[in-house]
Amino acid sequence: MRDDAPSLLLTGGQVITVDGAFTVAEAVAVRGDEIVAVGSDGDVRALAGPSTRVVDLRGRSVLPGINDSHLHGAAYGLTRPPFALDVGHPTVSSIAGIADTVRQAARAARPGDWIIGLGWDTGYLTECRADARRLPHRHDLDAVAPEHPVCLTDFSSHMVWVNSAALRRCGIGRETTAVAGGIIDRDADGEPTGILREAAQRLVQAFLPSPTVSQRREAIAGVVRELHTRGITSYTEPGLGPGGSSALLGGLATENWTAYAELAAAGALDARVTVLLLPAPMGGSAADLRAGLEQLRRPRTADPRRLNAVGVKIFADGVPPNRTAWMNEPYTGGGHGALCVHGATPELQVEELREMVRIAHEAGFQLGVHVTGDRAIDTVVDAFVAAQRAAPRPDARHYVIHGDFISAASLAGLAAHGWGVNMNPAIKWTISDLMDDVVGAERSARQWPVRTAFDSGATVCASSDAPITEPDWRQGVAAMLLRESKASGRPSGPEQCVGLEEALRAYTVNAARQDFAETWKGSIEPGKVADLCVLDRPLLDLDAHDITEVRVDMTVFDGRVVHER
Repeated sequence: MRDDAPSLLLTGGQVITVDGAFTVAEAVAVRGDEIVAVGSDGDVRALAGPSTRVVDLRGRSVLPGINDSHLHGAAYGLTRPPFALDVGHPTVSSIAGIADTVRQAARAARPGDWIIGLGWDTGYLTECRADARRLPHRHDLDAVAPEHPVCLTDFSSHMVWVNSAALRRCGIGRETTAVAGGIIDRDADGEPTGILREAAQRLVQAFLPSPTVSQRREAIAGVVRELHTRGITSYTEPGLGPGGSSALLGGLATENWTAYAELAAAGALDARVTVLLLPAPMGGSAADLRAGLEQLRRPRTADPRRLNAVGVKIFADGVPPNRTAWMNEPYTGGGHGALCVHGATPELQVEELREMVRIAHEAGFQLGVHVTGDRAIDTVVDAFVAAQRAAPRPDARHYVIHGDFISAASLAGLAAHGWGVNMNPAIKWTISDLMDDVVGAERSARQWPVRTAFDSGATVCASSDAPITEPDWRQGVAAMLLRESKASGRPSGPEQCVGLEEALRAYTVNAARQDFAETWKGSIEPGKVADLCVLDRPLLDLDAHDITEVRVDMTVFDGRVVHER
């Protein structure tokens, strides 16, 4: 009896290896937690032993385990039921519908309890679509929850909508000044409307109840189970630390690192999680970053293939739908947005941002910088280059997060140093119609220029940014192939489409490279970890429009079947 026989064989299918040559094999063999053979059906079947499980794929496809390279796992779990209301599309599609959801929650809540929700998007609210000037207002919530403070975060997590009770609870009124990097919307009389943008959200979020570490573990474990049903075995948790303590429900707080570490130590973390530390908040300074790094130091875990802190996240600007991304050309209706770091003038903010980048770079961290406007992206890439020149590092792998309106020059700068850009095709699919009114049709079509990014030679990754969108790589792949909008189905920037191979690389091997892990994960090759995603049909035979209908039949993590339909 052979004692080295594989524990699992997947045979008779399309094994899309996503190796350097994008080889398509027929079968793959797994022994323990490692891939041991990839090849023809006959060759791999010959390796079977008496206890080997053999799965006949019947032509179905196998992919490497999907790597969502920007997914707020803890925040995603904490902002879903039972922890928070779902007020996003398609669950609700109007301000009246959200108000009704809040009314029902208020009836079930104890007097004075917070009512918390996530997901609203003016692009899908009937009243806002009918009148572009109409925004959610505190009065909409006052009518249904006059005695309960209400905080509803928008889909982008860059804006909150609160009622009058919440404003009173948090001491926000006519005389309140927004913190640096934040905006409090006001009516004609100077009173807060209930909309707080960017760093101003902290004025409310600091008052929200904080989940226990046990609840955080529960939320994370639930997210991992859901990710398995989608074939996702790895993800980047982009920002945990003192800079996230005031985020919604502490979804970016240091306590989440504790929860992850406890799960990993107990052998209960069934995903490969790469962490960016978040030492400074949005609107923070170089001094905040230094203090936060000192507090965090560099957390270590027993198994860095399960949980590993490799980098530092910095917020550079806001987001285009809120007109807070820093742009070279004005938005329709005026304004350029701004950087969201400490500083009284744009020039001082640029210097502060460069200093923050320098500090993290010289401390030996990979940098992932949230940045979306073209002017802000150019500033960040210039800061990367300046830091590298001052303190050369052979393989820093810095990257811009989102990079909505990245220029060809900035892409070239990233590519020249082996750096990358992490894009969000599902967000493009969700907001492309909305963006025509924000930046004009021409600029909107080029938002996330994925074709140009691949051609530049920069490392291009694709991700969901959950909870901003669902962690659905199929939707992201389809969006990269089709560049169609969710609402109208209208093509947006079709010249920026890519092929299936490039789209899959963005969710597998390129993401592994971002994690400094391409030698042991990201493709189906002997010697790499046995993380696999089995689909319900042959992916290579599908029309791009059909990819969103694909289902995951089986997910293998570390050689174990963790999901099976």
